[in-house]
Amino acid sequence: MSDMDPQPTEGRKTDGWLDPGPTNVQVIYILYLVSFVIGISALVGIIIAYMNRGKVGGWVETHYTWAIRTFWIGILYALVSVLLMFIGIGFLLMLAVAIWVIVRCIIGLQQVGRSEPIKNPESWII
Repeated sequence: MSDMDPQPTEGRKTDGWLDPGPTNVQVIYILYLVSFVIGISALVGIIIAYMNRGKVGGWVETHYTWAIRTFWIGILYALVSVLLMFIGIGFLLMLAVAIWVIVRCIIGLQQVGRSEPIKNPESWII
């Protein structure tokens, strides 16, 4: 064979991360957790979740709903906390919001690891 013949290409390790499925959902949860250090990563996570929502079906779909609602409800809770910082209680509420987001991401990661759906993906709490 000559050097000009096309070689069979192997997929990169990152190829499956953006495809809809369990690995993609794990990436979204991890991006949400990383957003506590690098804030923009949550925006990347929500964009990925919206891009892949409705493409898989089954138990994975409950995770996309859970992830999207975690983002938007977390934003709502954070805004309420910021408004309440003027009377002092907002600082404690902001800590509670951070814990709430972390717990929801951990629950999601555990359920994906077990290949199980989120029991109530439309929940406002946990």
